[in-house]
Amino acid sequence: MPASLTQSAPPHQLTSRQTLILGALGVVYGDIGTSPLYTVKQCLEGMGGVNHATIYGVLSLIAWALFIVVTVKYVIVMMRADNRGEGGILALTALALRATQPGNRRHRWVLAAGLMGAALFYGDGVITPAISVLSAVEGLKVATPFFEPYVIPITILLLVGLFVMQRHGTAHVGRLFGPIMMVWFAVLALLGAAEIAIEPEILLALNPAYGIALLVTNPTGGFVLLGAVVLAVTGAEALYIDMGHFGRTPIRTAWLGYVFPALLLNYFGQGALLLRTPGAVENPFFLLAPGWLLYPLVVLAAIATVIASQAVISGAFSMTRQAIQLGYLPRFHIRHTSEMEIGQIFVPQINFLLMVGVIALVLGFQSSTHLATAYGIAVTGTMTLDTVLAFVFVIGIARWRKRIALPLFALLITVDLALLSANLTKIVEGGWFPLGVAVSVFFVMTTWMRGRQDLLAERWRGALNLGGFLDRLKPDHPPRVPGTAVFMAPNLDIVPTAMLHNLKHNKVLHERVVLMKVNTADIPHVVEEQRIEIGHLSHNFHTVTINYGFMDAPNIPRALAQCRIQQFHFNLMETSFFIGREKIVIGKRARFGFGQWRKRLFIMMYSTMLSATEFFRIPTNRVVELGGQIEL
Repeated sequence: MPASLTQSAPPHQLTSRQTLILGALGVVYGDIGTSPLYTVKQCLEGMGGVNHATIYGVLSLIAWALFIVVTVKYVIVMMRADNRGEGGILALTALALRATQPGNRRHRWVLAAGLMGAALFYGDGVITPAISVLSAVEGLKVATPFFEPYVIPITILLLVGLFVMQRHGTAHVGRLFGPIMMVWFAVLALLGAAEIAIEPEILLALNPAYGIALLVTNPTGGFVLLGAVVLAVTGAEALYIDMGHFGRTPIRTAWLGYVFPALLLNYFGQGALLLRTPGAVENPFFLLAPGWLLYPLVVLAAIATVIASQAVISGAFSMTRQAIQLGYLPRFHIRHTSEMEIGQIFVPQINFLLMVGVIALVLGFQSSTHLATAYGIAVTGTMTLDTVLAFVFVIGIARWRKRIALPLFALLITVDLALLSANLTKIVEGGWFPLGVAVSVFFVMTTWMRGRQDLLAERWRGALNLGGFLDRLKPDHPPRVPGTAVFMAPNLDIVPTAMLHNLKHNKVLHERVVLMKVNTADIPHVVEEQRIEIGHLSHNFHTVTINYGFMDAPNIPRALAQCRIQQFHFNLMETSFFIGREKIVIGKRARFGFGQWRKRLFIMMYSTMLSATEFFRIPTNRVVELGGQIEL
């Protein structure tokens, strides 16, 4: 990344804090805000009975998990590890990689950790909509057994509708998310407070001694319990991922002033209910509500879980775009669904794969209780890798004092590893599904990266140096034809393969030749003033480097229009874009770690990826594709 590149002003600086806080309620806290639907129930079912000590211990562990994992780790610590205002596992990976030397072992391990964290996010993206919506619809069974046969069909119908809606964008309903979630958290708080008023001694469970006592007296059951306690903090990484959309202060304010108190009140309200009525463990959340409120609560819960699922799906789209820009995934078709908000995008392939995975989970597991056994591995894995990468950043780049960083991160990684190891016991019961998704995505990413490296190496094997080529070029040979030829080039020091093919077959060069390189920096956005870098060579050859951040949307025609600022003009009607498009075949040479099956996977991805013409929004009637065959 050029040292001079700077981050463009984030949109949240232009919006009022109140609006951002409301928006954060709707987008950031949907997942963690719907956890009370199933967390207490799942925790107590795994303990084999409901009694005073168990209730107090479970609530204590939930409260302190929320405090340590969400408040301390994400709200206080992780939000300091921002990449020019942006968060998330890939943004954090870009930061941590700056503390390493490219090519060495530490660099490879940091990159692998970042890619695995991103892959685990997709595993979480599959299971979150399934368990959230299914747990909300199951509230109908509490009202009457009549609805029991219809829970799965209603859940699938809601989920299909959710994924179909993605192609139309969420701009027209996004403004409703905040107010709806504000009502949701208010209902959580009121339902819980009503029960606490009857059994106020339940607040004694805030003492961490109750949680520790439960783990000590029943270590085996307590270890399994930690795998269910993690359900209370699912969605915590959303605070970090969406930091660039809303800013630190609105997210922190919403959590500390509204969401955290509402969640605690509801969890402790469920505990108070169970002290009086142990049989309510069947579904303590919905049994908090009086009979007349049950059906409205089911409807509100269903809406809240759809909003929570929307946030995860949108996060998967955003993660995909970042991975494409950074070269971790092949180009997919990305459609912008809003002319006002650049972050609102739709990725059809990812949307379809997520929908298939979510529906398969609902049909396969049949209940939120069974789904809970599959939940947690992806979440805790991502959280653990967040901690590791953040530690690399604060020690290597931020230069935190070790006497502060070491004990703090020792506490965080201990909690993360305890939650992760507890969830590893769920692999056989269902945790294999999100883990399988994550491993598959990881292999796809690493295969694509390795394949691209080998492909570029083959392209550049024996390539002509651009400087030497220009030195040998004569004024009258080859003939020059009117117009401008733009050659997309990943390396501006060598002659593009497409230019050589053009010379071989057409025997001409255009009057003006431009070698264009698209550079993706390891920052989220690049200011418009530093978008373009222009170089002028001999024989009317020129180089244009277009700089984008990993969250910017590439647009070549718009970038060329900006060249006018530097007195370098383009007339698209007189400009031809030459793009290389090779056919890749499998060679006989073996490469360590890149066997025949991975070569076939790479070739399949390469042959089906979105063309550069569509991805960079180049006018199709100005494109000439030239290529040959490359042996990999």
